[in-house]
Amino acid sequence: MKCPVCGDLCIRDAPEVIESVPSVFSRCRRCTFRVLDKSIPLRGRFYATPCECGKRFIDEVFAHLYVIMVEEGILSGNEPLKAVGSPLLHPGFFKAGPPFLPKDSLVLLSPLVTGSAAERIIKEVPEVRGVVRSGDFIPGATDPSLATLPRTYELLAGCDVRAGVFPTGAGPLVIYVQQSQMHIEFPRIDNPKIRSVERHLAAHSPAWCVDACSGAGTLGLCAARHGVRGVVLNDAWYAAAFWSATNLHVNRMFLRTGEVRMLFSCRTLREHPVREDPVLVAEATGEQSIRVYQGDFRQLWKVLPEEPVCAVLDLFEKSDTRKTGDAIREWKSRVPGEVFIP
Repeated sequence: MKCPVCGDLCIRDAPEVIESVPSVFSRCRRCTFRVLDKSIPLRGRFYATPCECGKRFIDEVFAHLYVIMVEEGILSGNEPLKAVGSPLLHPGFFKAGPPFLPKDSLVLLSPLVTGSAAERIIKEVPEVRGVVRSGDFIPGATDPSLATLPRTYELLAGCDVRAGVFPTGAGPLVIYVQQSQMHIEFPRIDNPKIRSVERHLAAHSPAWCVDACSGAGTLGLCAARHGVRGVVLNDAWYAAAFWSATNLHVNRMFLRTGEVRMLFSCRTLREHPVREDPVLVAEATGEQSIRVYQGDFRQLWKVLPEEPVCAVLDLFEKSDTRKTGDAIREWKSRVPGEVFIP
């Protein structure tokens, strides 16, 4: 599938990504490594180059990044190695040990990096696929009232699209995001939100499951992976709706549907960053019916079936019991069935 950020074919179908997991970050017999203390400055300005196999230990990649950031005047050389930023692996999955990185396997998030340094990193550090200037906020739609326009990080160079492999009881899901536009989800062996959805599915066996604030679609696609006959994914933020639709396409071979019909491009959706009334973005039909909408979850009742549904409200402000209580009460007043916060 053509990437909306870089135009390359970096969005692969789920089976291909899953097949790569056992070996993608493994070392060959010739790979060497040194473990660096991330809490202290890099000693000297030395970093190893990639092995003949094309991989390099992650600490050496960070040493290379540290040297570039010192030479660009971003760091003085007295900061700890971890000041470089946060590494996001592509694909991301739970791994017990540190990785040996192949080409184009890391997105760097840094609040300090500059545009010129980012361009240099992309040219000189083969493992880095994208450089993003981050901020002290969560990117994407975090305000349930939609009163404020979502904020995003800034992609400075390269491509920040990356995949995560999320285990479910019915098999793994591959979830792509553009990291500057959406919050970070780290795959874990045991994901509490996924387990919560699976418990509710087992207890109620719903004909319809609604992921009303879907983000990239993980929870709704988990329900689809478990064979729920009808699934609706929805998010008010254009990037979330687009990547939910993309992830439906990426994981389609695990579902009992035909081809996924994409009704909007990412560029077209971006023209309306946030929507209130739900607009159909993508759908797949067959033994299962799966639809993706962009819209305010409080208006989603307008396009839902009249029969009871099992609804997941994965709100950002879960700690605000008043707001979550109001959201649940408003949902129940419109939509029959069960609703829960995972």
